[in-house]
Amino acid sequence: MIYDDNSRDDACKDRDLDWHHYSKSSGRSGRSRRGSHRHRDRDRKYRRSHSRHRSSSRRSHHRRKRSRSVEDDGEGHLIYHSGDMLRARYEIVYTLGEGAFGKVVECIDHANNGELIALKIIKNIDRYREAALSEVEVLKQLNSVDADKRYSCVRMLDWFDYHGHICIAFELLGLSTYDFLKENNFQPFPLEHIRHMAFQIIRGVKFLHKNKLTHTDLKPENILFVDSNYNMEYNREKRRDERTLKNPDVRIVDFGNATFDHEHHTSVVSTRHYRAPEVILDLGWDHSCDVWSIGCILIEYYLGTTLFQTHDSKEHLAMMERVLGPIPAKLLEKTRKRRYVHRSRLDWDGQSSSGRYVRKHCKPLKHYMWSKGEDHRQLFDLIEKMMEYDPTKRITLEQALHHPFFSFRVSVIWTKTASDFRMEWWCFSLITRDEVKSRV
Repeated sequence: MIYDDNSRDDACKDRDLDWHHYSKSSGRSGRSRRGSHRHRDRDRKYRRSHSRHRSSSRRSHHRRKRSRSVEDDGEGHLIYHSGDMLRARYEIVYTLGEGAFGKVVECIDHANNGELIALKIIKNIDRYREAALSEVEVLKQLNSVDADKRYSCVRMLDWFDYHGHICIAFELLGLSTYDFLKENNFQPFPLEHIRHMAFQIIRGVKFLHKNKLTHTDLKPENILFVDSNYNMEYNREKRRDERTLKNPDVRIVDFGNATFDHEHHTSVVSTRHYRAPEVILDLGWDHSCDVWSIGCILIEYYLGTTLFQTHDSKEHLAMMERVLGPIPAKLLEKTRKRRYVHRSRLDWDGQSSSGRYVRKHCKPLKHYMWSKGEDHRQLFDLIEKMMEYDPTKRITLEQALHHPFFSFRVSVIWTKTASDFRMEWWCFSLITRDEVKSRV
């Protein structure tokens, strides 16, 4: 792995800052911390840590008129307390996360047998309301075309306007994949877990693309585990505890920036580390930018750390070249970002301090493989095809599902029975999880 402990700590601090900028909400660890919260004595297996809307350097102060009995704080957040009821239905238990968009709280749904849900409460500020209403429309569309819940996209259960605050109710989930990595000391996921998660992510995003949607902000923070419970084992060699998930099922979340094919495409999309080269070069983008992001996610699951750890666009492109080889001249010739290019090549000084940093912290893609086994080779072949520079040549998600990494492999399928999970072994052989479950 390329990062030493200090580098990894710095990267984590930088990323924590990004969470706040992108309104990420960090989940609490395991079930052990639950006892410190004063709420009803229930079995709380799931947690919620999701959502993001980009914050702006200028805050809008346009707020809607409201009842005097409902108050906001100075930033537009709804002021609430544990035990408060919204719409005489949702009883607030405690706060799960907070960001620029608003807050996410765990609630008891008294209209649904006391089911625990996650409620996203948007600030009473116009721009956040508009973004939330856009997300509601996307989630409505996804619910209507996936009534059978076959795909790994989060479900919207309800939404309403509460005195100027758009509130969206979701199924309650576990930690994000990034939070799990962080709480597990950035230990990589086992290869079989990566295969399982990758299949669900690719299939879920393919479903979005089929319905003329691009997610535009895929990253480990926006992939949540259905249940992040784990087994703990002590690693004698590294002298620390390590966690292994019991169930690697995931859900894709945060559709606040999802864009329909017919809608205006903003020039910049995706969080920095998962941004495709065509976006950086301002060449326009389509569904294939999601494919690039998934490739970045999979290598991060494999390494435990972000592949492109930078906050500068030109340095980002230099890192890509270090890992994937030269950027094709035809792409550089088309870019409107002329400051990045010199004589049809990336204008980059490899002998500068930034150049030395890139050489030190990046290496050719295949050099990251920690085993020469066939499974590892297949994973890296898939990642390489997902991180093809030219979006017209990049693998599609339909093609990715038929990649040898998913063919004729043994996969663990988790099927919920009563209060626990049992494991069944099946030959993957390109069958879907739903088809497998129907055979159990």
